[in-house]
Amino acid sequence: MTTHQISLGAINLEAQNPTTLAKFWASVTGAMPSPGGNSVYLPPVGPGGFAMFFQPLTAKRPEHQASHLDLTVPWESRQAEVARLISLGAVFEWDVLDEYPHVQWTTLADVEGNLFCVAEHPPAEH
Repeated sequence: MTTHQISLGAINLEAQNPTTLAKFWASVTGAMPSPGGNSVYLPPVGPGGFAMFFQPLTAKRPEHQASHLDLTVPWESRQAEVARLISLGAVFEWDVLDEYPHVQWTTLADVEGNLFCVAEHPPAEH
């Protein structure tokens, strides 16, 4: 049996202003931006962190966002984290609190309108 070890290398986003968008996400993740030409790289922060890469838009942004980030925070910390992200420039879109018993989340938009979610999962019952 072949074992595949695959991990997420980086999340790549095209941006109207890569530096501004990277600055927002650096505030979210705690990463130090590493600019290079017209692009900006954010390295992963800590175990389980993820890298992000921002580059200039190459085409018009689609009206429908086909994918988005789901960020996870400890149970009962979602509201405080959402408030922190809004203070950084994120925009509240909606909450989903009762649809699924295993997760609650808030959907936000970053400073360029890209949607992302902040989710919390209740502790497993023993």
